[in-house]
Amino acid sequence: MVKTNKNFTFEENLKKLEDIVDQLESGEIDIEKSVELYEKGMLLKNNCEAKLKKVELQIKKIKMENNKIQKEDFK
Repeated sequence: MVKTNKNFTFEENLKKLEDIVDQLESGEIDIEKSVELYEKGMLLKNNCEAKLKKVELQIKKIKMENNKIQKEDFK
């Protein structure tokens, strides 16, 4: 099973995912390597989606009260 490091930033994971897509679209790699890259790409995609969801929740917790921005942490 291919593992990815969840400690990479969203941008780092997105860049890696873009590189994988480029390799797969090139048609220059064998089928075994293609499957390995596809699996890694899916893990990176899932990691990116999780990071986006976390940010979305943080943004939803920011609200205006008495003309001040107040941020509530979510758990």
